[in-house]
Amino acid sequence: MSSVCIVTDSSAQFTKPIFPGRNLTHILPLQVVVNGELLAEGKDSKAFSFPSSITPEQTPVIIHPSSEDFRKLFIALGQDYNEIVAVLISSNLSPAVTNAIEAAEMVRGKVAVQVIDSQSISVGLGYLVQVAADAAAKRLPSTEIERILRGYIPHVYAVFCIPGLTYLYHSGFLGQAQAIVGEMLNLLPIYTLEDGHLTSIEKARNLRQLMDYFQEFIDEFSDLSHIALVQGFPSITHEARILREHVAAMFPKTPFSEHSLGLPLTVLFGPHTLGLFAIEIPDESER
Repeated sequence: MSSVCIVTDSSAQFTKPIFPGRNLTHILPLQVVVNGELLAEGKDSKAFSFPSSITPEQTPVIIHPSSEDFRKLFIALGQDYNEIVAVLISSNLSPAVTNAIEAAEMVRGKVAVQVIDSQSISVGLGYLVQVAADAAAKRLPSTEIERILRGYIPHVYAVFCIPGLTYLYHSGFLGQAQAIVGEMLNLLPIYTLEDGHLTSIEKARNLRQLMDYFQEFIDEFSDLSHIALVQGFPSITHEARILREHVAAMFPKTPFSEHSLGLPLTVLFGPHTLGLFAIEIPDESER
C-alpha cells in the first residue's frame, strides 16, 4: 500500500501537465449545469461559449462536491493509500473545503485525511497541489506535507480583471445594482484574491492601463518561483506578449506559463476574466 495521495478539485490548473506525484493526484470535478443540463468538459464548455453578461434565467450553476462525494472518494482511496491530503479551492469561493472536512469526520478511524484550504483557485491551487504531490512522491508523511503547504499558501498571490460583474453578482460576491451599472459603464474592475477573499482594489480605464497594473503588480516582488497568466475570451495576444517580455526582463530565471480560463473560474467570474498569479519562494524555514 502506498503512503500518501493528494486529492483536489477540477478548478485546479497545473503549471505543467506532467509533474512528480501526478500519479498520486486525484481530481474531484466541480460540475456545471447550464439550462438544466450538465455541461461536459470540452469545446462547448470553453469560455467563448458563455455570454458576456448573464440573467437569472441563463445563470450557469456549479455543482460542488458534496460531503457524500468526498466520503465515497476517501473510502475508495483508503483501499490503496495510508493517508490522504485534500488540497482544495478557497473556502470563500466554494463549500468544497467544508464538505471535505465533514467527510473526513465521517471516515475518521478508517482513513486518515488532512483537509487544506488553499485560499486560492486555478493556477494558484494547481501549484500547491504540485508541491503536495512532489512531497508525496518523496514519501513524506501527511503531517509534513501539510506543514510544507502551510508555508507556501501565504506566498501565492493573484489579481483578476473581471468585467463580467453579473457573474460576480450571481456568484454572491457583488450587489445586483452595482453589477449592472458596472457592466453598462464597461469598467475593467481589478480584484485581488488574498487570504482566499476576493477584494476590489482598482478600476482600469482600458486594456493598456490594465497591463500597466499587471506589470506593477509583478514588480512588487523580488524572488518568484512561478508567474502565470490566465486568459478568457477573447485572448489578448499582443498584450500577453508584452507582459511575457516584461517578465523575461525582470525575472529571467522564473518560469512563466499561460493558461486558458478553466470552466469553474469562467462560471464564477465570467468568460472575459484575466488573471495573473505570482508565487513567491518561501523562506527556507517555511519549506
